[in-house]
Amino acid sequence: MAVKEISGGVAHELPSDLYKALVSDKTALERWEDLTPLARNEWICWTITVKKSETRKLHVERTITELLEGIRRPCCWVGCIHRTDKAPSPWTQKALIDKLPRAK
Repeated sequence: MAVKEISGGVAHELPSDLYKALVSDKTALERWEDLTPLARNEWICWTITVKKSETRKLHVERTITELLEGIRRPCCWVGCIHRTDKAPSPWTQKALIDKLPRAK
C-alpha cells in the first residue's frame, strides 16, 4: 500500500495517529488539505500537546468531527507555542505564565 502524502503544519509534522484518521475519511482529508499551513499546525499542536493518551485519542477524533462540521481551527486554545517564526501573543504568554507554579 502506498503512503499518501498529507500536508503538515508550519512547526509540526503530521503525527501517525492523525494521519490514519485523516486517510480513513475522504471528506475530512479534503477539508484538512483546504486549511492553511497555520491552521493545520494549530490542529496538530492541539492534538500532540496533551499529557494522556486517552485525551490525545479524543483530540484526534474531535479534529475529524470538527473538520466535517466545517470548523477550521481548534476552539478555546492558546495556540502553538512551538512556532519560532513569531513571538507568542500577550494573551498566550499570560495564559502560559499563569499556569506556571509560583516561586516561594
